Amino acid sequence: MAASPRTALTRRVITRRALPALLAAALALPGPARAADPIRIGVIAEAQSVAGGAIPKAVQLAADEINAAGGVEGRKIEVVAYDDKSSAADAVRAFQRAVSEDKVNIVIASYISEVVLALMPWAARLKTPMITPGAASNEISVAVHKDYARNKYTFHGYMTSHALAQSVCDSAKEAVVGLLKAKTAAIMSEDAAWTRPLDAGYQECLPKVGLKVVEHVRFSPDTGDFTPIYNKIEAAKPDLIVTGIAHVGVQPTVQWQNQKVPIAMTGVSGQATSSTFWANTNGATEGVLFDAIAVPGVAMTDKTNGFTDAYTKRFGGAPSYAGYMAYDATYYVADAVKRAASTEADKMVDALEKTDWPGTVGRIQFYGKDDPFTHSIKYGPGLVTGLLAQWQSGKQVAVWPAGIANGKIILPAAVKAAQR
Repeated sequence: MAASPRTALTRRVITRRALPALLAAALALPGPARAADPIRIGVIAEAQSVAGGAIPKAVQLAADEINAAGGVEGRKIEVVAYDDKSSAADAVRAFQRAVSEDKVNIVIASYISEVVLALMPWAARLKTPMITPGAASNEISVAVHKDYARNKYTFHGYMTSHALAQSVCDSAKEAVVGLLKAKTAAIMSEDAAWTRPLDAGYQECLPKVGLKVVEHVRFSPDTGDFTPIYNKIEAAKPDLIVTGIAHVGVQPTVQWQNQKVPIAMTGVSGQATSSTFWANTNGATEGVLFDAIAVPGVAMTDKTNGFTDAYTKRFGGAPSYAGYMAYDATYYVADAVKRAASTEADKMVDALEKTDWPGTVGRIQFYGKDDPFTHSIKYGPGLVTGLLAQWQSGKQVAVWPAGIANGKIILPAAVKAAQR
């Protein structure tokens, strides 16, 4: 039956009135990104901590450089930062907000393993790629390996605890054991998720480089007095203390110096990688050896010093290890988006898996799904190895590997005295 003139007019009016709303709804529907759409990176980090504070700064610096060079195929990078206050609960809330409200495409998150492990289920549920530039626990990449379909959105953009232990053993063998004529070692680590596999790695590889483990101490990160711990270690008469510390660092370092502990200290000390650690310890870090991913003035690659200088000029101090990794992560995320021609999650995951990026700390590639450390960065010559450094007169001096070293180990006075 033909419509009446009045009905037809009503339909035309409704259609005209509805057109803007229908058009807006159509534009809001998900679809291929337009060239002008920004790439939104969420950054969840411990903004007030020594190690974590470098993460948002490094990401912003990289984003600004990429944008100044024209962005990614014309698309700018926008950084949305959140301070998780070193709390897993706050980090989870930030991740939920980042994805649901702020519409980020990818998240760079945290140097704390417990925080990253708490975020992994949300990266899976919300199908949002996430990279940690500083957490070390083996459990992160092992979880990806065990349930790849669910956890493939998480990338371990820093060395695993297993790789860190191997790096410490490699540097000890080549730079420390002979110098100290060392035959024994004591392991001293904070009680945290990342140090359990680290200590297991130490137990396995230290004997292989000629160091018998004669003591093993794990302490609470809330420890205020390390005197009983150092007394216990000294009683075992080790030639070397091998550390695994990141959440703490100032107190054990200050007491090691003030009590003139006659044993050289090396290993992983996350806070010692920051240029502010000298001031934080009032110089007590003098003589401390520590494994790092990079230090100022040492060219791990042709990009290292340029980033260090730019970061120092902008923020008034060199970055921590997590800053180097976060800066590199921003660049290889941009590269992955360019190669994928998309910010769709699964396409980004596929592109990230194929990462082969010459970064500030070495050549960055990820282990594949058949490796037990799936989506962790690869460790070894020609890739990422780290270095051994020592605090000397307020500066971080690289002493290993020989090819990049800009100094030699200087034994602390207390250690020299003990060797006489």
